[in-house]
Amino acid sequence: MGIRTLDGVEVTGRAVLLRADLNVPMHDGRISDLTRLEGVTPTIRELSGKGARVIVCSHFGRPEGKRAPSLSLAPVARALGEVLGRPVRFAEDCIGPVSHQAVDLVKDGDVLVLENTRFHPGEEANDPAFARELASLADIYVNDAFSVSHRAHASTEGVAHLLPAYAGRLMQRELEALDAALGHPARAVGAVVGGAKVSTKLELLGNLIRRVDLLAIAGAMANTFLAAQGISVGRSVQEADLHAAARDVLARAKAAGCEVLLPVDAVTAVELRPNPPTQTVLIQNVPEDSMILDIGPLTIDLLESHLPRLRTLVWNGPLGAFETPPFDAGTVAFARAVAAATSAGSLVSVAGGGDTDAALHRARALDRLSFVSTAGGAFLEWLEGKTLPGVAALER
Repeated sequence: MGIRTLDGVEVTGRAVLLRADLNVPMHDGRISDLTRLEGVTPTIRELSGKGARVIVCSHFGRPEGKRAPSLSLAPVARALGEVLGRPVRFAEDCIGPVSHQAVDLVKDGDVLVLENTRFHPGEEANDPAFARELASLADIYVNDAFSVSHRAHASTEGVAHLLPAYAGRLMQRELEALDAALGHPARAVGAVVGGAKVSTKLELLGNLIRRVDLLAIAGAMANTFLAAQGISVGRSVQEADLHAAARDVLARAKAAGCEVLLPVDAVTAVELRPNPPTQTVLIQNVPEDSMILDIGPLTIDLLESHLPRLRTLVWNGPLGAFETPPFDAGTVAFARAVAAATSAGSLVSVAGGGDTDAALHRARALDRLSFVSTAGGAFLEWLEGKTLPGVAALER
């Protein structure tokens, strides 16, 4: 992949500044999802097990460069210790005398979590002085936070130029999965893009049509493509000002030899609420007073019929209003079909961004795909073909 990894790096007796993503969801003082803490544990255990002094830094929330007690990483550090099954120290600042005193107490194999980097304005500004302060705490820098590597912040990009810098195991795994999906994929390659708005995914679509053999567009964004071709979508959400852009995407896809699939039928309702009266219709017959809220059974069959010829699939975004039953049926059915093909060994499946992981969780397919990214914005920017500053800083 062209990035520096931990393979062969001597860390024994050295202080390692590990950039993790500890920005976990918290409600009423309780962490509701430990996924990000569990994700970074293999790197922490490897470094600690080899006798490194592991100094973890991360942001948490949006304190806008000011100290905010409600956004302290102290409770997250305690939770990380529970996940690791061992004590984790905590420093009440990430730079300055407090952080240095805390680091001085760390012994080989210990783990220390620094306070929220965003308590200082220098973090998001990628201030060189702030980056130097962070770098002064360690001998080596390891970035294990792909999810924030699209941001050129001091802890994700600046410090990587001041210390020997490497990718952690979670970062490495994410990049390997993305490389398998779009860098050097087994062909034929398909992409499924759902979600609400074309406006947020024009760059993504533009990059994908040059890289994949088949592109399926679903979710509310498909309504814009349908309407752009003169198909009435009733009261469905769509972006009328992007009809020309949608037609341009279709034209460029045709020129690139990329086949585009759009819904051929839909599940409709007069209002979006749990379990309302619904009507399944061909896409040309959407009632004027109704909204398209999910793909229909014919579209599910169409998507599934292409899976046997694909060797790689990239998936971003749900195929309907999956948060509201019964409009999760299309996403769930397709997710299970993708999971089955993946389990059979015929398909490499990489998914992520937006609500994709939540949709796959609902389908009980989260652990059955080849890789599911929780990176959100970084995953999308990678799919758009953009350079991620935090990743570029790790290149050989």
